[in-house]
Amino acid sequence: QVQLVESGGGLVQAGGSLRLSCAASERTFSTYALGWFRQGPGKEREFVAAISRTGYTTDYVDSVKGRFTISRDNAKNTVYLQMNSLKPEDTAVYYCAADLPKLGRQWDPPGQWDYWGQGTQVTVSS
Repeated sequence: QVQLVESGGGLVQAGGSLRLSCAASERTFSTYALGWFRQGPGKEREFVAAISRTGYTTDYVDSVKGRFTISRDNAKNTVYLQMNSLKPEDTAVYYCAADLPKLGRQWDPPGQWDYWGQGTQVTVSS
């Protein structure tokens, strides 16, 4: 069982930056792909970013490309999401997730991820 604990959320003005962190309890952290998802008010949870087990491959939802950067430190069992140029529409609860990829994929479709954190609130004021 992997436990994921997010931190770093908060209130920021539009155009500002935040860095989210997610610490994992698992010793085999490097065997998991990691990702960030978010759920805004009245919206469904959506994929934000993912990073492969090695860290060599990343992907982002179009709306955050060029503004957000996902990274991981396997020695610290931590994944990060650096968020720059924040917009009010980025307001959401952000969730960290871990995935043990199947069928040779870099990571599985969002509905098949294995472990989820409790979430951290990010609020961007205009």
